Amino acid sequence: MAIIKPSIPKGTRDFSPAEMVRRNYIFETISSVFRKFGYQEIQTPTLESLETLTGKYGDEGDKLIFKILNSGDFLSKIPTDKLGSQTSTTITSSISEKALRYDLTVPFARYVVMHQNDISFPFKRFQIQPVWRADRPQKGRYREFYQCDADVVGSESLLNEAEFILIYHEALNKLGLKDFTIKLNNRKILSGIAEIIGKPELMVDMTVAIDKLDKIGFDGVSKELIERGFTMADIEVLKPVIMLKGTNESKIENLQFVLKNSSIGLKGIEEIETIFSYLASLRPPTSDLKPLPLELDITLARGLNYYTGAIFEVKTNEVAMGSIGGGGRYDDLTGMFGLKDLTGVGISFGADRIYDVMEELKLFPETSSESTRVMISNFDAVAEKYALPLLGELRDAGINSEIYPTHAKLKKQLNYADDKKIPFVILIGSEEMDRGTLSLKNMKSGDQQKLTIDQIISALSV
Repeated sequence: MAIIKPSIPKGTRDFSPAEMVRRNYIFETISSVFRKFGYQEIQTPTLESLETLTGKYGDEGDKLIFKILNSGDFLSKIPTDKLGSQTSTTITSSISEKALRYDLTVPFARYVVMHQNDISFPFKRFQIQPVWRADRPQKGRYREFYQCDADVVGSESLLNEAEFILIYHEALNKLGLKDFTIKLNNRKILSGIAEIIGKPELMVDMTVAIDKLDKIGFDGVSKELIERGFTMADIEVLKPVIMLKGTNESKIENLQFVLKNSSIGLKGIEEIETIFSYLASLRPPTSDLKPLPLELDITLARGLNYYTGAIFEVKTNEVAMGSIGGGGRYDDLTGMFGLKDLTGVGISFGADRIYDVMEELKLFPETSSESTRVMISNFDAVAEKYALPLLGELRDAGINSEIYPTHAKLKKQLNYADDKKIPFVILIGSEEMDRGTLSLKNMKSGDQQKLTIDQIISALSV
């Protein structure tokens, strides 16, 4: 029998125990903030019906959906005389009825429609699960990755948008990020800008171009706008809006003047002001509250065909990295499944990028690399018998504990503890058994103390 070289598919990853502890630290931190704001967790299946996913992400998105071949003889439904004339696209529906989840949003919409009689609206849910995309793997882009989403559907209140800004702020602060920017814009403002220059039909073209301002500068944006059908006169009108600087308040004042003849643009400004008003009420002047790093950014677009109101994006300023979060308001999310006019708003955290940022900045706490808090040594059968009840006491006290599984020399056992980054080792020899006090060794400092098991439990429970 030939030996198979072990490998995994491109765009997927194994995670070591140390990496899993750190990933779970991120997930648990974000989850705790979601729960604090009243969001409840759901999960949806890894597999969805192919028809549930198809047509929801555009033609390019559909190409990236991982299809699953039907069980058994999946070609049996296709007449043999037609097999030669069929393409993979035309026979997909005949040979594949299921697919891997592409994102968490469409499965969430499907869930809401299927369970609409069992859930209370507004419905606030969060979901942290892997998704799959048949994309070309590259640095920072994987075929399997996790999404951390929170959405509320069935509520038009802009209080939800304000609270999402606070969720981003609190979660990222808890994770140790110190310098990041939460960017905010509104689809209606962008529609208003396109309206005042008389090009509402080119609104998407306009936003695709101005969204690149940070990358290609104003000259590059101008060139692209010309290529997309705008005139130099249009660009002269757009320039002061695109290059808008100053405080959020001054930006709003300028926009109110520029958009004074656009009802939809003014509506977008009014929504932004309402969000700011909610934030002022939700954050009374308190010494321990850090200022919100919130910036009104008119060039922010984020998939405009999808969003209908507020748009969010979060960027770290400490590491060269793309966005680490984003989201916005959408209308009729569930309409694709027959439940019309159910508005919603949601955000997502980019967990993989956040991990890379925290790794580079060394933000993971030391305890996040621990799985075992203390190991008991095992020198011989007598010491092992003495140690086992103590191991039970440690675990009953909620302390992650293990015993070295075989009788071995001290150096080997300490090397094992070092490799696993176990911070404490309990040494049990004949002297310890005679006196009833144990030697607790701090693996970092090398210090040892003689303590009873109760004293050890008390010290390690801190």
